Amino acid sequence: MGPAGSGKSTFCATMMTHCQAAGRRVHLVNLDPAAEHFEYEPTIDIRELITLEDVMEELDYGPNGGLIYCLEFLLNNIDWLEEEIGNYDDDYLIIDCPGQIELYTHFPIMKRVCEALERWNMRICGVYCLESQFIEDKYKYFSGVMSAMSAMVNMEIPHVNIMTKMDLIEGDYGNKKDDEEQENGEQEDEMDKKARRRRRRRRMESALTQRELERYLDPDPLLIAERAGDTSQETSPMNQRFQALNQAIVQLIDDYSMVSFIPLNITDEDSVEYVLSTIDNAIQYGEDLEPKEPDDMVDYDP
Repeated sequence: MGPAGSGKSTFCATMMTHCQAAGRRVHLVNLDPAAEHFEYEPTIDIRELITLEDVMEELDYGPNGGLIYCLEFLLNNIDWLEEEIGNYDDDYLIIDCPGQIELYTHFPIMKRVCEALERWNMRICGVYCLESQFIEDKYKYFSGVMSAMSAMVNMEIPHVNIMTKMDLIEGDYGNKKDDEEQENGEQEDEMDKKARRRRRRRRMESALTQRELERYLDPDPLLIAERAGDTSQETSPMNQRFQALNQAIVQLIDDYSMVSFIPLNITDEDSVEYVLSTIDNAIQYGEDLEPKEPDDMVDYDP
């Protein structure tokens, strides 16, 4: 789950690669009727049932209304999904969902899909993706926090929040490397070296410290209070009008204390493994699996 562009498809592809490398039987399920490209071909694809393009063309709907229609059509034909999943009920399924946030926070559509999966004795964990670039704007970041909390309350399933694209963040949680030397082995001229040093200096100056980033991974309500009380900005009637609203949001986040984020750097295997183990723990994956015997048993002489 998560807003458009938050890295949901990249997250799914990363988990597919990691699970396959670990020897898990894993399949990708696409529930986004507007999806176009996948790194892994989906085993189950809603586009075989309905596509957003057809809905928009035949019913003259816009993209948002068309997407809601597609998911409602899926609910009305939920037997199709049950039949498709029936062949993989013992496997690990990664479901790539649409990027329209209202499907998780306002409409009960995805909640009803999850209820159907639970009736089929499947264990579910919702993964909410929020891209790390949101932390550049505190108000935008807290809108993401509120959306994540709304999805958690509305979906009523085990839930993990992920801060994606951490490989783009410089600092303790990012693994952004210095510019590599030219692949053709040519020597850099003096101008290239100076430009590279300037870029590196700017990155160091703008790098987030671990303590600062912790305030975003475990949302610190004081972040928005500091922004609202920043006296360096010109005070306008609009800012004064929304000061009470900002304080109410701070109080709401502080009272619930439900949302925290796990950083995901897809270039770091340890980071990917930690996210996957957190999801496994949420659904108690593997606790009821029976040991599998090797295909070829070796006979030893007594």
